[in-house]
Amino acid sequence: MTKPDLLIHAAFKLFYENGIHAVGINRILQETGVAKKTLYHHFASKEALLEAVLVYRDQIFMDWLTARMMAAGEGKLAILALFDALDDWFHDRVEVLLPFKGCFFMKANGEFSDHIVNGLCQRHKQNITAFIQANLVGQVSKLAPADLAQSISVLKEGAIAQAYVAGDLNAAKRAKAMAVALFAE
Repeated sequence: MTKPDLLIHAAFKLFYENGIHAVGINRILQETGVAKKTLYHHFASKEALLEAVLVYRDQIFMDWLTARMMAAGEGKLAILALFDALDDWFHDRVEVLLPFKGCFFMKANGEFSDHIVNGLCQRHKQNITAFIQANLVGQVSKLAPADLAQSISVLKEGAIAQAYVAGDLNAAKRAKAMAVALFAE
């Protein structure tokens, strides 16, 4: 693993478990054994490292979600697989995502205001909604595809928040049942 990759992976794990502002550069250096000069050779600042971490998490999450949804089939089957995937994540059955501690993008977004981090978090959410919408082509619903995609995204985000904040690890199953109702019979 390259030094930048090592720093990104360690920073993500620490940020996800403890919060971004709660983790200092020295803790990341201690965790990785990388020298401060090396860190700053690759990342101009903690903020630059955080931006790389957000890009990393986006890629890992999207690769995982895409694989899970595509393995289920197309259309409604893919959308319902999204909620099965979330259920696995909530129950710590997805090693690549680390033990479930909520949505990293929601947590990161909450630590900043009017910052590049907010834009990166927003783009992640928009990309997921666009991916959901792309999987709705040809599906029958009372809602237009864009509205249906937004509704499914709301169910997804609500399930994540409910699982993390309220400790309701069955939130994805409930959200899946609600998603089924969005599709026309």
